[in-house]
Amino acid sequence: MHRPQRWDIFCAVIDNFGDAGVCWRLARQLAAEHGYVVRLIIDDLASLAMLAPKLDPRAPLQILAGVTVVPREQAPTDAADVVIEAFGAPVPEAYLAAMVETPPVWINLEYLSAEAWIEGCHCLPSPHPRLPLTQWFFYPGFTEQSGGLLREARLIADREAFQAVPGAFAGFLDGQGLRPPEPEALKISLFGYENPALAGLIKAWSHSSRPIWCAVPEGRIRASVESTLGKPLSTTQHRGALTLEPIPFLAQDDYDRLLWGCDLNFVRGEDSFVRAQWAARPLVWHIYPQDEQAHLVKLEAFLDRYHEGLASAPAEASIALHDAWNRSEGARVEALWPQFEDALPELAQHARRFAQALADQPDLATQLALFAKSKLK
Repeated sequence: MHRPQRWDIFCAVIDNFGDAGVCWRLARQLAAEHGYVVRLIIDDLASLAMLAPKLDPRAPLQILAGVTVVPREQAPTDAADVVIEAFGAPVPEAYLAAMVETPPVWINLEYLSAEAWIEGCHCLPSPHPRLPLTQWFFYPGFTEQSGGLLREARLIADREAFQAVPGAFAGFLDGQGLRPPEPEALKISLFGYENPALAGLIKAWSHSSRPIWCAVPEGRIRASVESTLGKPLSTTQHRGALTLEPIPFLAQDDYDRLLWGCDLNFVRGEDSFVRAQWAARPLVWHIYPQDEQAHLVKLEAFLDRYHEGLASAPAEASIALHDAWNRSEGARVEALWPQFEDALPELAQHARRFAQALADQPDLATQLALFAKSKLK
């Protein structure tokens, strides 16, 4: 009987929860659906514990959801069959030496991008400059020429079952100790980086012709909310038509349910961004800011792909609001909101079509498994 494949994933947390979130989802799926022996070596257990509350951030070694979680300072020195450097997180020198003795399939899992050039770089080799090792570039993406997106086997079925039950979202909120919004309210989740443009958005929402209920999870954007309010967001706050509801930081599976239940999701980075697409709801993405506005090129590439097949009016409304939000232009966000709100019914239909088209493609974990199998000797 063959022993199960051993996979090691190295994660360096830069974007607080995004890097840890992607790596934790991937590790869990490789263990649960592919039967691999998975170790996640990570340099920030505290961030991971926010996403996986059963994790003890002080423990030197622990097994959770079939994954062995290892602090980076206690990284193993025996190389696995497959080694993933997530987002360029380097393996320690002692581990690298072990890889020379028994060369693994060594994969550099890159950040997600919709840019066309990634398709030409996907699965390209990169020989080590001084050691007899080869690393392979693996690019998540939105086309069949890329590595795909993280998607658990039951994700779409679970989403459909949740969204088909009228009281499911109210029941979920009640389980979190939260009062459900009015039935006629526009339900929004707000997750992002600090953004001065939030003042304009809150002003527009407070003057809305319909009630707006906005869930604000713990995170960096809450500071912008509190700055706009001029006081802590420790309890429910009302501003005209707007209800701001502070909610605790949610475990990954619960955060999915929040996205499934809302009519619009503001998200950031990579992990919540991908989960918002699987929610099949309209979204506004706050992309991770980079020097010299390089992130705006990546944003434009995604928006071009995301809005394919959508009528010009709702597409223009979505593109304009994304641009103003990511440029932190509060007055422009306020002015653009009514047009965007009018486009939400068409954007909702389009979001379902887009999610289904992505679901027709192989998922990231499966593609990684097939690639590794093709390289293992």
